[in-house]
Amino acid sequence: MPPAKAVVTNAPLVILLPPSEGKAGGGGKPGWRPGSGEFGRAFTRQRSELLAALDAIGGGDAKLLGVQGAHLARAQAANRALVGAPTLPAHERYTGVVWGHLSPDTLSAKACTRAVDSVVVVSGLLGLVGFDDPVPDYRVKMGASLKPMGKLSTWWRDPLSTTLNDWADGRVVIDLLPNEHRAAWTPGDSMREHVVVSFIEKSGKVAGHDAKAAKGMLARHLLESKGPPGEALRAWKHPRFRLGISEASRERS
Repeated sequence: MPPAKAVVTNAPLVILLPPSEGKAGGGGKPGWRPGSGEFGRAFTRQRSELLAALDAIGGGDAKLLGVQGAHLARAQAANRALVGAPTLPAHERYTGVVWGHLSPDTLSAKACTRAVDSVVVVSGLLGLVGFDDPVPDYRVKMGASLKPMGKLSTWWRDPLSTTLNDWADGRVVIDLLPNEHRAAWTPGDSMREHVVVSFIEKSGKVAGHDAKAAKGMLARHLLESKGPPGEALRAWKHPRFRLGISEASRERS
């Protein structure tokens, strides 16, 4: 696969990231509502419908939530008590491998400001989440099927695509989503550039779960970089992976 091509220099950056299945518990400020956060107004109805569906089934069973034992009990309790729940900023709530290697709490002040302006999380429960948005503890996978919605990535697709495409208008979008989350978004044509990034093993095989740490490291590199996204992508090095770059949409005048 060819190396990364130049990406538009002066357009604002967007980095699309998944949430994490693992999340920090608790939270400081209580009072989460479906309308909370940067995208809450756009998704109040959808989030409310999901909360009602989860409440109807006691927060979800082991099959839906993908955990058992104490993890299942915690997830069910969290899913049943979302309205008014304590919150943490998204970058503190998400604790998985991607987020651990992004290491938000060690970003420079300038990179943290850039993250607030550019990082968007695609979430099975919340639709879209900003880097600093208040987020309750929860567990809902984007690939899950929940009655009466069906598969959540399909159910979310139209409203999520409309909102994300409007928000990304004129921006350079670096897509680091797994396929499960990418399936919830139909990209529009108003982005300045849409770059889908994959991680390629030395064998030429596209990496899956093993690339999570590298994904977090790349997101951090993009946020800390002083140059345009294309230069940052070309400059990124990893001992195991190289980047696969697919320019899903090219610069538009």
